[in-house]
Formats: sequence, structure tokens, C-alpha cells
Amino acid sequence: MTVAITPFLRNALYLDAAVSGAAAVLMAAGAGLLAPFLALPQPLLFWAGIVLFPFVGMLIATARRQDAARLVLIDIIALNALWVAASFAILVTGMVEPNLLGIAFVAAQAIAVAAFAVLQLAGLRSATTARAA
Repeated sequence: MTVAITPFLRNALYLDAAVSGAAAVLMAAGAGLLAPFLALPQPLLFWAGIVLFPFVGMLIATARRQDAARLVLIDIIALNALWVAASFAILVTGMVEPNLLGIAFVAAQAIAVAAFAVLQLAGLRSATTARAA
């Protein structure tokens, strides 16, 4: 089933792409500088940044379309939800031992990603409703 990409959904996808793209560049290019300040492992920051680049491409490609497969939009929302869960999991499980600034960094980006998932879900629901009406 395809869903029309409404202006609201398009803006949510583009905003996610812009913020995720900035985070990707910051973490991939600045991992060496960020790691000591955040007390987070440099490879974790670097690879988290690298992983974001194809995701940003998918967000932009989807936002540029007039409509998209509903499953693609669900995948984007699910990937955002998984990112949030993984972000909090690394803090709670003790996989990393960041300082207070590192905890704030991980929590802030996770909260931002959760907000994007909520916006995208709202956009998907309104687009689906509009299409069905």
C-alpha cells in the first residue's frame, strides 16, 4: 500500500535528515575530539556516525517522493525507535561509562530521535487517514 507524502510528513522526514546528517558528520569526523569530552569510546562515536549516512539518504529519498510504500515509512519509524532503545540500553547496561556530559549527549540525541519517530508516526497516520477518506 502506498501512502501520500503530506507536507507535514515531508517536513518531519527532512528535519530528521538534517539533524541526523549533522550528527553523522559530527560523530564520524569529530569522534576523536568528542570521545575525551564525553568519556565515550571513539569507535562507538565514529561508527554511529557512519551508520547514519545511509539512513539520511533514505530519509531524503523518501521525502522527495510524492508517495511511498507504507512499509518504508514504518521501517523509518522502527529504525528511529531502535536507535532510541539502543541509546538508552548502552547507558543502562553499563556497556559504556560516559561522564555527565556523555550521558547528556546520548540522552539528548535519543530524545530528539524519539521526537522524530513520533512526528513521523503522526504524519503516517494522517496520510493514511487522508488516503482512505
